Amino acid sequence: MCGWGRDRQGGRVGFYPMKGGPPTGTSKSRLELERSELERALDVTNFTYEKTEAESFSQGQRASLSYKMVEDELALFDKSINEFWNKFKSTVSDTSCQMVGLRDTYKDSIKAFAEKLSVKLKEEERMVEMFLEYQNQICRQNKLIQEKKDNLLKLIAEVKGKKQELEALTANIQDLKEEYARKKETISSANKANEERLKRLQKSAVVYKDRLGLEIRKIYGDKLQFIFTNIDPKHPESPFMFSLCLNEARDYEVSDSAPHLECLEEFQENVRKTNNFSAFLANVRKAFTAMVYN
Repeated sequence: MCGWGRDRQGGRVGFYPMKGGPPTGTSKSRLELERSELERALDVTNFTYEKTEAESFSQGQRASLSYKMVEDELALFDKSINEFWNKFKSTVSDTSCQMVGLRDTYKDSIKAFAEKLSVKLKEEERMVEMFLEYQNQICRQNKLIQEKKDNLLKLIAEVKGKKQELEALTANIQDLKEEYARKKETISSANKANEERLKRLQKSAVVYKDRLGLEIRKIYGDKLQFIFTNIDPKHPESPFMFSLCLNEARDYEVSDSAPHLECLEEFQENVRKTNNFSAFLANVRKAFTAMVYN
């Protein structure tokens, strides 16, 4: 800190350092203004003092009187300087107090702003977390929707495939129905033909039984057994027999002759060609008769 005073050698008035340091918290522009005023006052004082000192050396007789006047003026000047300095210190102190108050107010404002900012940041962080959570939920829902969409498309494709299979099965069923109808008609026609043939055979059996001693029996495997009697004069009741059936081709098939006839296969071929069953039975009876007489 600086203040007004004299040096020890010549009593020169000047602005010298003082204990206590500079006042804190002062305005720079205001201090510079006050300092410039003090420097101007110092220049005037030094000029007056130098002028007075020069006159004392040139006028030796008035030295004591001039020195006393200078001391009085310096005392008055010191008093004014001290008053100015006290006023300056008071102003600086008030300014310092104001600056301290402003600083405290600034600190309080900064603290309150920091607290509000912290709360705001926490709220924003919470909002960001909520947004990220919502975004993750939306992503999961979109993924689930996509999976369901893929499954739906897969099901639609399967339904289309099943529909095509159903159409193919329907067409096959229709074909089978038509084929069944044709086979049914064929079987019906065959049954009618067989019934007519059976009727003829039954009529023939009656005739053959009465005239030729022929008996027809139904045995295992949908076969008919033909039994001839009255062939052997010595033993009229001795049976001569063979079995007959219709194969898959609806042709006559002869088997199990007793006694065995070598020509039975030839008779079978003839009856298949001519379809003359009466001639076939007559030929078989003749063959059994020839076997007895031979």
